[in-house]
Amino acid sequence: MFDAKILPTINGDRVRLRWLTNNDVPSLFAIFSDPEVMRYWSSLPLADVAAAAELLEKIHDNFAKRLFFQWGVARCADDKVIGTCTLFQVDLDNRRAEIGYALASDYWGQGYMREALTLLLDFCFGTLNFHRLEADVDPQNLASIKTLERLGFKKEGYLRERWLVGGGVQDALFYGLLKSEWQNNFKV
Repeated sequence: MFDAKILPTINGDRVRLRWLTNNDVPSLFAIFSDPEVMRYWSSLPLADVAAAAELLEKIHDNFAKRLFFQWGVARCADDKVIGTCTLFQVDLDNRRAEIGYALASDYWGQGYMREALTLLLDFCFGTLNFHRLEADVDPQNLASIKTLERLGFKKEGYLRERWLVGGGVQDALFYGLLKSEWQNNFKV
């Protein structure tokens, strides 16, 4: 799937998906330490910059093992990482994967994540020839639900108490998108 030592860069009009480097640790900390960003995440906010450095190491290690593929979402204007997009639970035999994403709260509501996800979906359904992509989202995360639905994802299920986070439980909505739906309604 990915023979290179780093992820390919995928360029858009305002954002690009690119390999994360040590220079991005402060941005990763800013994103993943923000309680608002992590409110619907399946883990707690990062405690310090050292935890962000560990996160980057984990991202690189999991890429090397081909377990998941996490791009930085960088603005084209200044190459600043403002979020991430991830493919995980990749099943090449069935040509499917799950997607995940996070965006710094300063950039919410500006269309950055929709553009980033459009790039990722084009790459998955085009270059990688995936048949299906999946996402799970907290039922209270209305902005994320809206983004998925605008991209053509269909709600396929409700998973009760799927995540145990910080002593609490979180439900999940499960969404799916087929290559044929993407091709018919968007692009590839």
